[in-house]
Amino acid sequence: FSISCRKSKGKPNGKKPAPEEKKLYLEPEYTKSRITDFEFKELVMLPREIDLNEWLASNTTTFFHHINLQYSTISEFCTGESCQTMAVCNTQYYWYDERGKKIKCTAPQYVDFVMSSVQKLVTDEDVFPTKYGKEFPNSFESLVKKICKYLFHVLAHIYSSHFKETLALELHGHLNTLYTHFILFIREFNLVDPKETTIMDDLTEVLCSSSGSSSNGSGNGSSNSAGAQNHVKER
Repeated sequence: FSISCRKSKGKPNGKKPAPEEKKLYLEPEYTKSRITDFEFKELVMLPREIDLNEWLASNTTTFFHHINLQYSTISEFCTGESCQTMAVCNTQYYWYDERGKKIKCTAPQYVDFVMSSVQKLVTDEDVFPTKYGKEFPNSFESLVKKICKYLFHVLAHIYSSHFKETLALELHGHLNTLYTHFILFIREFNLVDPKETTIMDDLTEVLCSSSGSSSNGSGNGSSNSAGAQNHVKER
């Protein structure tokens, strides 16, 4: 599992940037929607009697299944025609294969790469051991970080490109709850570089500020990122 998400500086194409669309998912009537008011900050904390790797493995596997399920609800709308690139706001993501080859792919192809790679990992006994006495590999934490980074991309794409469909299906409460839980979890254990999640800082600030989370950088990127998103960036 040697996939990576490399970044390169975007170059202005000489054209005026397209005006940023109003973000429907930031509307107060929708951000208030949750399926539970549970205090997720407490839920993500490591219980005293649980091994850290066991806790990371259990939660990561659960998030993978839930995010996969959430994406499946809108997958028929996420096609090669409607989502020709894996985009979140004005940022475009590329897939890098095991040899480091850059692959420009549609959003459904990218998500398929993510889900199939993660599925392979979480079902590998040498990486996510389930048998008593079997140890986690030394690379376990770095693999969890990679998994969480890619799962974040999928969640962010659902918000950025398919929130209208999520609303129509009345699943925005589920999506908000899942996003809040996931963000607080990756923050609790520093699993994803804050630079990677800056693109959704405006949403994070709204959803997580009411969930007992510390600011922890949730708001400091929203204003900075606006200017940086004047042209398409690639990652």
